[in-house]
Amino acid sequence: QMRLVESGGGLVLAGGSLRLSCAASGRTFSSYGMGWFRQAPGKGRQFVAAITWSGSNTRYADSVKGRFTISRDNAKNTVYLQMNSLKPEDTAVYYCAARPRISSWLSNDYDYWGKGTQVTVSS
Repeated sequence: QMRLVESGGGLVLAGGSLRLSCAASGRTFSSYGMGWFRQAPGKGRQFVAAITWSGSNTRYADSVKGRFTISRDNAKNTVYLQMNSLKPEDTAVYYCAARPRISSWLSNDYDYWGKGTQVTVSS
């Protein structure tokens, strides 16, 4: 079993920045691809970004490309999501997820999920 705990969410003005962190425990973190997803009120879970086990490949949703950056530190068992130029439409609960080796943009491909952290962007 892998435990994932997100942190770093909060309230920010449009145009601002936040950095989310997801700390993993219980499994060999460096063997897992990681993803970030988000869910806004009344909407389904949406892919945001993903990174492979080694960090060599990343993928982004078109809506965040150029503004968000996913990275990982395998020595710290942590994956990050740097969010810049935030917009009100980025408001959602952000979740990190893990699956063996490769990453995916499909939520059903992930085996483990955190409980999420709220990000609210005000205009």
